[in-house]
Formats: sequence, C-alpha cells, structure tokens
Amino acid sequence: GMQRVLQQGEAIARPELAHSVHVEVSGLAPAREYWYRFYVGEEASQTGRTKTTPLAGVPVDQVRFGVAGCQRYHNGYFTAYRHLAQEHLDFVFHYGDYIYENPSLAPRRDQANLQIVRTLPEAVDEPYSLVDYRNRYAAYKADTDLQAAHESAPFLMSFDDHEVDNDWAGDLDQDATPPAVFLLRRAAAFQAYYEHMPLRLSSLPQGNQMLMYRRFDFGDLAQVNVLDTRQYRSDQPCGGGVAENCAAALEPNRSMLGAEQERWLLDGLGQSTARWNVLAQQVIMMRHDRNPDPAIVSTQMDKWDGAVAARQRLFSALEQNRVSNPIVLSGDIHNNWAGELKANFDDEDSRTLGHEFVSTSITSGGDGADQRRDTPEILSQNPHMKFFNNQRGYLSIEVTPERWRTHFRIVDYVSRPDAPIKNRATYVVEADRPGLQLG
Repeated sequence: GMQRVLQQGEAIARPELAHSVHVEVSGLAPAREYWYRFYVGEEASQTGRTKTTPLAGVPVDQVRFGVAGCQRYHNGYFTAYRHLAQEHLDFVFHYGDYIYENPSLAPRRDQANLQIVRTLPEAVDEPYSLVDYRNRYAAYKADTDLQAAHESAPFLMSFDDHEVDNDWAGDLDQDATPPAVFLLRRAAAFQAYYEHMPLRLSSLPQGNQMLMYRRFDFGDLAQVNVLDTRQYRSDQPCGGGVAENCAAALEPNRSMLGAEQERWLLDGLGQSTARWNVLAQQVIMMRHDRNPDPAIVSTQMDKWDGAVAARQRLFSALEQNRVSNPIVLSGDIHNNWAGELKANFDDEDSRTLGHEFVSTSITSGGDGADQRRDTPEILSQNPHMKFFNNQRGYLSIEVTPERWRTHFRIVDYVSRPDAPIKNRATYVVEADRPGLQLG
C-alpha cells in the first residue's frame, strides 16, 4: 500500500539516457521484500516488488528463482511471463534475447515459414541506430505480461546475440561488416539495452564496451556467476552454424569468455564456499551432437561446442578445485533440456562434474510441440542429455542445502493469449550426489 515509506529521493530523467532512471538504494535489510514506485509530477508508476539478497556466508534455507529469455515479439504472446509473475520469486535470471533485431513487420525471405502472430508498431526493418534500438525496446516494454514479470521480482540481466545482431561474436557480425563499423552498431545497442534494463551504474556502457559479468551471493547457499559469452569470445569456427567434425573448434586458443573473464570466473569458483555454484549464461554448454552417425560429430559452432578447449579448461578447474555442486543455466536454443556435464562426453561412464538446465523460449519458435521427430535419435546420441521438450515457457527453481529442484513450466500455445501454465517435468539434483533424478 506504500503507506510506510522507508526511503525516498529525487533523480533527473536525462534525455541522454532516454529519460531512464537507475536508482541504487543502500541501507536496506538483507533477504527482505520491499516495494517501490516512481512518481513524475502527479503520475505514479505501478508498484514493483523486489527482494534483497542474503548476506554472503550466512545460513540460508531456500532460494526460489526463475530463468527466462528469448521473447521474440512476432512469434506470440508473452503469457508465460504472467504466470511467472504469479510465483513471486526471489529473482529472475534473464539469459538474453530480450528483443529481436529481425525485421519488425514481416519475416525475411529466408524465414518464410516463421510464425507471425503480432507485429510491432514501429516500421523499422532492422535497428542500427540508437533511436532504432530505443523504439524496439519501447515496443516490447509496452507488453503488459512482460511488465507484470518485472513488477513481481528483481531481474538479473544478461544479453545474448539478438540485443545487437544474430550470432555476433566480439567485434564481428555474420555479414562481414568491418569491425570498426559493427562496433558503432554495438555501441548503440548497448546504450539502449542499459537504458531499458535494471542495471547498476557499473554496467553503464563505455562506448562499445559494457561490463556484464558479475557475481551474486545468496548467503552460504548459492553463488551465482552471471557470464557474458558474446563480448569477448572467439569468432565461430568453420563458418558458424552446424558443422561436422570441425577441427578448428578444437584449437587450444579458442575462448567463450575471453582471458580476463575466464580468469575471474575460475578464481571465484576456486574460492567459493557456497553449497551450490551457479554459472548463469547464454548458450548450451554440454555437447549437443546432432548426427546419429557415431563417426560424425555435428555440432553448433555458436555454442560451447565451438570452443571445446574453453569448455575443457572450465571442466578441469571444476574437477581440480572440487567446486561444490556446479549448476549451469542456459537458454538461446528455444527448447527445454536437462543434462549432465561429463568429464569426457565420449565416455558415458566418465565422471559427472555438474549439471545443466536449459530454459526454453518465452515465444521464439512459436507454439512448438512436446517432442520433435529427431528427439529419440538426439537423446540416444547424447546419453548425457536426459530430458527434452519443445514448447514455450520458463524454469522455476527451488534450491535448498539438500537439493536443487528445476520445474519446467510450459504453455501449450503462444499464438493466442491466456494459455494455462503446466509443469511439464521436474528434475532434481541431490547435493554431492551427481546425477539427474525425476522429481
């Protein structure tokens, strides 16, 4: 009811930042709910709910949070966000693809079969300028289901590729744009992203650079490392896309995080005393072989399969430092997956170093279906992958000292509004006991 005001203040909504305001409030109690509003003259915003993190190292019995992303406006309604909002979670990790830079009114010629449910009000083919990106965010932000999700809980934000351009890597896009020119576009995209997201001043872009990897402690229960797998990575090998037996993907100098971020991550994991150590990032980490022929390894070069040495360095660090209960959270591929991170993906009996949960999209890909025709072959070829689903939704996760429980929430359709929410499956990881179990 906003009757007991604990803190208040004034800020200037500056035109240089699209009249956005980023308020950093200090002096709040840890692990507590708060509500907030903004006022401009006589106009009041909706009331938002947030929750502060527990102090690092203090005993914590439970954390509840969501994982969501890939919300292409054209593909459907954001109904899943309305259901997520009703869970009143401690926080939501958004893995990226908050907007899509694709044409706003109709699909490209190479996307003729793409489901178009609704179109954006602004008639921009693709955003390149700061104004273009601002308009794209403004249109997405007008969605009431997305607003409800933001009002319900704090968001830990991360970007993937579509906030700038499909499959960009470092200072390169997929259209052979000169790097100096592409970085101008990246700078515009980063500024609009910052303006429209709940980010601290530490993430204010410096031209085409933006610090997005950071760490959050939830008492002694969980440490969440939010990663950036776009800004510092190597270019995709073998021309990008899906490649067969790509030797370049095995090159030892390949990176997904860049040297500085990788060092920051490995040092943090080595020093962590948390019960669960979370890598919250964008693209699927476990191997995803798409060819049933054992002699052919066919993988997507935009994922960690395109930087095998980087993955192996991380896995070696997890093993050598005996990192407690590693969990990887991913998105990007518009499907639900649950799997085990193996020391050697060629050996099903090799040690399980951690577990990965991949969240499907909010709308990207359209209505979908529970399974695809190739699902049995894919799961057979990748025995470390234990679960697959091809519908839209989000993850709802409960963490206690004893177990990690991931609920795969799905909707049957996004082509029309108001789909009911279902729990498609629940998978459990028992602390210090490698292996996925049905919950």
